[in-house]
Amino acid sequence: MGHGHGHSHALEQEPASQRVRTLLMWLLVPLALATIVGAVLLYPFGHEQKTGADVGLHQKPVTAVVTGVQENCGEKCVAVTVRMTDGDANGQSITIPSVRGPGAPRFQVGDEVVLSYSGSQPQAAESYQIVDFQRGWSLVVLAVLFAAAVLLLGRWQGLAALGALLLSFVVLVLFIMPSILAGENPLMVAVVGAGLIMFVVLYLTHGVSARTSTAVLGTLVSLALIGVLGALFSAVASLTGLDEDTINLVTVLGTDIDTRGLLLAGTLIGALGVLDDVTVTQTSAVWELRRANDKLTWRELFAAGSRIGRDHMSSVVNTLVMAYAGAALPLLLAISLAGRSMGEILTAQQIAQEIVRTLVGSIGLVAAIPVTTALAALVAVRQEVTPVAEPPEPEPEPETKTVKRAKPEPPRRSRIEGDLYIGYDPDKGPWERPATRPAARRAAPERQAPPARRRSSGSP
Repeated sequence: MGHGHGHSHALEQEPASQRVRTLLMWLLVPLALATIVGAVLLYPFGHEQKTGADVGLHQKPVTAVVTGVQENCGEKCVAVTVRMTDGDANGQSITIPSVRGPGAPRFQVGDEVVLSYSGSQPQAAESYQIVDFQRGWSLVVLAVLFAAAVLLLGRWQGLAALGALLLSFVVLVLFIMPSILAGENPLMVAVVGAGLIMFVVLYLTHGVSARTSTAVLGTLVSLALIGVLGALFSAVASLTGLDEDTINLVTVLGTDIDTRGLLLAGTLIGALGVLDDVTVTQTSAVWELRRANDKLTWRELFAAGSRIGRDHMSSVVNTLVMAYAGAALPLLLAISLAGRSMGEILTAQQIAQEIVRTLVGSIGLVAAIPVTTALAALVAVRQEVTPVAEPPEPEPEPETKTVKRAKPEPPRRSRIEGDLYIGYDPDKGPWERPATRPAARRAAPERQAPPARRRSSGSP
């Protein structure tokens, strides 16, 4: 069934050129019309499906609350006292024996249970049997937590995903199930119902755009391939689709129903949600490649998108295989206890039909990658590319001007004038040569210099 994605595939809306709109119209409109016509032809207008006592089901559900448990009613028996909260004996208490042992349910005081009432004597304990627990509130709380998580993360797109999920259940309950019960071919009903779900879910979740239309095309082509391969190999492998649940359904309906087609219908519906993820991812990848380089040709876009798809392929195939293996795990364990060989186990009816479901669905998922990539490249290469807005370049920071300070000039040494020995100064009078004898030269510093004579202004 279609689903909202944990990893966001928000597809940006881009204006499609006239060529792209014309191409999508020629490819998509015929498939949409075929889906609508198929839904009209297959829907059981005027058919009233018998239910309940009309088809031999005389058991009616009655809610009750456990008020007491006694362990002394037998070796493998426990007596459970319940007070009924609805039905013909509302408010009355009865004691019902229940099986005790491995695998049997354990009851405690206060448990809310569901009784099966045969409709004969409302006050007799023999008319009732404990068949299940009431779990409505726990499922409501879980659903509220799920919706809150989707809305918290996805916001408006999460709200659209929840709406798409609700519409998927509407198609399943109001179209697929009534049409199959009315005797229509289950495989055809599943193909048409899957088409309705895809149109509603993808366009509501991702918006109306060229990308979404391409994803719808890839999904529908892959679903058709799964249906063809499933019909072929179920016939070759002589699969009847009959298991315990299907036999009970045929017995209750009392009419002929295509059990093999019912098997294939379950395969289509099971692969539908994973196909949604694959096709949208591939389409978005091709569009981003086109926006990054609008010079790429169709072949280059297809090659690049296929390389991305190979990484996605292994994970989705493993997801589908594990989903089917998990659903069939109790059956695998039961058959393994029979002491049969591995070949006998794998070729048994119950296991073989799960293998066909898994492998056919996986082939459809693998084929969805090149099919969707080719369609996306074919459309994207004709798309008017909106150039990616490059972030503005940051303004260069102003250069810090380094002010070079002039180095201080070293102080000029003043010129020493005069005699180095006697300290001659022109103001002291005419210069006289000192004595040339060494003794007198050495003794010259010890002699006191004559008092300075001031030079009169009139002296020559």
